[in-house]
Amino acid sequence: MNAALPVTHLEALRAQFPILGSSAYGKPLVYLDNAATTQKPHSVIQAIEHYYLHTNSNVHRGAHYLGDLATAALEGAREKVAAFLNASREEIIWTRGTTEGINLVAHSFGGSYLKAGDEVLISSLEHHANIVPWQQVCRRAGATLRVLPLADDASLDTSRLDEFITERTRIVAVVHVSNALGVINPIDEIIRRARAVGAAVLIDAAQSVAHFPVDVQQLDCDFLVFSGHKLFGPTGIGVLYGRQTLLDAMPPYQTGGEMIETVSFETSTWNQLPYKFEAGTPHIAGAVGLGAALDWLTTQDRNALLAHENDLRDYVTERARAFPGLRIIGDTPSKVATLSFLLDGTHPNDVGTLLDQQGVAVRTGHHCTMPLMNLLGVPGTIRASFAPYNSRDDIDRLFAALEKAARFL
Repeated sequence: MNAALPVTHLEALRAQFPILGSSAYGKPLVYLDNAATTQKPHSVIQAIEHYYLHTNSNVHRGAHYLGDLATAALEGAREKVAAFLNASREEIIWTRGTTEGINLVAHSFGGSYLKAGDEVLISSLEHHANIVPWQQVCRRAGATLRVLPLADDASLDTSRLDEFITERTRIVAVVHVSNALGVINPIDEIIRRARAVGAAVLIDAAQSVAHFPVDVQQLDCDFLVFSGHKLFGPTGIGVLYGRQTLLDAMPPYQTGGEMIETVSFETSTWNQLPYKFEAGTPHIAGAVGLGAALDWLTTQDRNALLAHENDLRDYVTERARAFPGLRIIGDTPSKVATLSFLLDGTHPNDVGTLLDQQGVAVRTGHHCTMPLMNLLGVPGTIRASFAPYNSRDDIDRLFAALEKAARFL
């Protein structure tokens, strides 16, 4: 059963996020752009500050106390990510975010594995970051990029999986939750079909890990990527999970310091996992911040947070369906708390600007999903995306602001 968090619990939760009390707007902030980036709790901000005040050093090679502290902090954060995903530490690679993780897999795994005549399958719901890398790799290999189409309600048309996952499919790369629409894809079913033909599977989990638990062993995926800043952590840090046997066989994506074992002017050999894919100094403070974000999230009652978010999803959908001239884009039953919509006779950017003037922060545009918007026949949408610190009051303020915007426009 979906249930909003008790008021006192929600107030205590919100109090942990200092920006939510910001007076930048001259009024209380209604932050509904969580699919782009989530806000950060005090504990994450303090962990990053503490690192720079008390621990700052480079890692792994320093023969001094601060170097030991920094190394322990970095590797401790890696252990937290491994536990969060139910993986081994050797399978956790630090990246700059989801985009770099997908590029790493596409160019290192795909670039060495794909050949002419092979096929890579993505879906119609993909972010540009899970389209363009595969386009480039397929073009070089002579492989074909195929796209699983949409059903009428803007969910994936799984009735056509057998048509699109065939003996020629080598890689399936799909988003877990659509960033543009909030649609939750049937990942389990897609992975089972891919396994039946021996295809490798990459999951873009950027939009799912903050909403519900993700277990790579249970999913049986080969690769999974996410970004720290969408998970209450800092920007510039992300994670690639890769099945160890595949990572061992893959060539490095970037070369330089740390990822090497030996170097001569004639040849080089590579370091062991996970360092083989971590050339140069990592974003140590970012990893520390992400570790703190996981500490914060895993100490919450995640079932209660999910029930609260689902209550917000149901309430905002109910309000949207009753709002004159509002058209929900992607009105499907399996969604996270995201509302993507249009107002008749208005442009999304104009609506977004008027909402912003009333202290309501949403995102407008194509959301880095131009092919999806073209399929839907719209230039873009207005997107309100929710996190556990949002409330029904935020939704009421959204619609009050929409009423004013609609009258003005």
